[in-house]
Amino acid sequence: MKSNTFSKYILLSASLLTAAGCNSPKALTKKADAEFFSKGEYAKAADMYKDVLKTGKGNNGYLNGQIGEALRMTNRQDSAAPFYKAAIDAGYKPDSVAFAYAEALKSAGQWDAAAEQFNAYAASGTDPKRVKRAKKEVENIAAAKAIPGKFTHFEVSNAAALNTTAADFSPVFHGTELYFTSGRNGVRYTGDNTELLDLWQFKFDDADPTIGTASALPKNLNPDGVHNASATITKDGKTMVFARSGNGTRKSFQETDLYISRFKDGKWSDAEALTAVNSPSAWDACPSFSPDGKSLYFASNRPGGQGGIDIYRAQQDQNGRWSKVTNMGEPINTTGDDMFPSISDDGKLYFSSDGHPGLGNLDLMVAARDKDTKKVTVENLGVPINSSADDFGITFKNAVEGYFSSNRAGGKGQDDIYYFKNTKDELKVVKFNLHGITKEREDDGTVKILSGTKVKLVDEKGTTVSEVESDAEGKFEFPLAMQKNYTLLAEKPQFYTKREAYTTFGKQPNNEDLHQKETTIDLEHTLTLDKIHLEKTIVMDNIYYDYNKADIKDTAAMELDKLVTLMNDNPKIHIELSSHTDSRGKDEYNMNLSQRRAQSAVDYIVSKGIDVSRITAKGYGKTKPIIENAMTEEDFQKNRRTEFKVVKMGE
Repeated sequence: MKSNTFSKYILLSASLLTAAGCNSPKALTKKADAEFFSKGEYAKAADMYKDVLKTGKGNNGYLNGQIGEALRMTNRQDSAAPFYKAAIDAGYKPDSVAFAYAEALKSAGQWDAAAEQFNAYAASGTDPKRVKRAKKEVENIAAAKAIPGKFTHFEVSNAAALNTTAADFSPVFHGTELYFTSGRNGVRYTGDNTELLDLWQFKFDDADPTIGTASALPKNLNPDGVHNASATITKDGKTMVFARSGNGTRKSFQETDLYISRFKDGKWSDAEALTAVNSPSAWDACPSFSPDGKSLYFASNRPGGQGGIDIYRAQQDQNGRWSKVTNMGEPINTTGDDMFPSISDDGKLYFSSDGHPGLGNLDLMVAARDKDTKKVTVENLGVPINSSADDFGITFKNAVEGYFSSNRAGGKGQDDIYYFKNTKDELKVVKFNLHGITKEREDDGTVKILSGTKVKLVDEKGTTVSEVESDAEGKFEFPLAMQKNYTLLAEKPQFYTKREAYTTFGKQPNNEDLHQKETTIDLEHTLTLDKIHLEKTIVMDNIYYDYNKADIKDTAAMELDKLVTLMNDNPKIHIELSSHTDSRGKDEYNMNLSQRRAQSAVDYIVSKGIDVSRITAKGYGKTKPIIENAMTEEDFQKNRRTEFKVVKMGE
């Protein structure tokens, strides 16, 4: 797996290099190793190894083995088998070469020969992990023989308007636009001389799935000197995560991490490393949001996985922080490479794997959980979605059509993007009825029915679709459409307006489980409102400051945005926003520092359109600590907090 660059799907450009005749075969071999192969310039290394072979004076076993490895690392594994065999025949028998030979035979479609070689390795190999995988590969090859004969309803065509002679892959839909990765700029990466990858978007013309215009994303998402690829965007269009490589220097050559950017004020922010998810010593890439944006799936070769590359999932907590990174485990992950995850709107996990039964290299798979047994099964998507080449990076425009990536023969370039359509069934319609109930939370934490609450259903554009008032039992009802994101707004005098996101993505059954042209599904949801108490202090999460500083951090800005929303939703409230320091420092200085901090927060909120007359900044210094006699940095930080309280209800 070529994880030391951005992904294994970057084909290196082969520039021929003729060795100088005055150099000895041994010297030329060392030069090929040190100056090219070790730096990832495998095509140049292979050319030099071949030049040494022509002299008839080199180490034939080693040279053929290195050529095989160079072909494997440049994604031409199907051409590597003869070189691995020549290496073995010449007495060059590292354990890895015997296994790589079996893999190359499989990639070349020589399944019987591959099975024989895997069997031989399973009997004599010295690496326990490879032995385990060899045994599994024998099973996979037996199962894979049935895949070409499996009938599917897919129609596939090259999306020619999207593709160039460079690498074009990892399409993902956002709204009516398709985002993808491309090396079409022609600039070279310092690390291994491959084409640098950038993030692009494609605008369709007249809703035609094959015609449109491509343009690169802004420079702050595509900085010079690094690969940027495989973007994923939340349904609301506010957050993007993608993978970025190191800059090609020896220190950062193997770095590939996930980066996050947010859409603010009509543009994407500068990307920051997603440190809560990244593993410092691993290759982390191929991100994909779940339909609700609360889970992030990605691929990583971090320690502790099932195989070479595994699929992981990170979850977002209620404060918007990413945590709980977990391996998806079996049967998703295998002893091979499992990557490029994508979650469809009906909750199925699509991904690419060379560890499940397949036709050659990476094949596209779908994993689904049985609603009765809860058992997860993995199925190969079959032909023509899959081929003997690499097939990966699938995205859906709707339930029956979408795009994926492949380096199969007949394309315009290295990796191309292909359009597919499933013609099996007419798409069945699902309608939803949301049965809601409004409640209020008592001071002791208990809840009770809250009648007479105005509830609005708002669409993604901010338009009120419907408005009702809950009845004496707190009940209300809305009809909802399939695959839509909404916001529920509940309003009642003397209560904070309740705003909650609600989606029908992922709530419809599988199309094959629907037996009628139109199906109505009942959903339930509870909205719990909190009463407004004057002078009741509310601590704001994540509004912390560095010692002796009053600057607003990015995490603080996200939390203050929530307060902006609360004030917009409750236009009659007037608040005091207060700031507190820890106990270190002089009283007068701390009082001034806390006032500056409170004013910084207020200035930020006012900059977002809140009337300055509705909010007052107040610094309390160290006079009101949460933790008396704080000793640790954690306790000090809890004391240097920001709070707010409602001081007046306006007209």
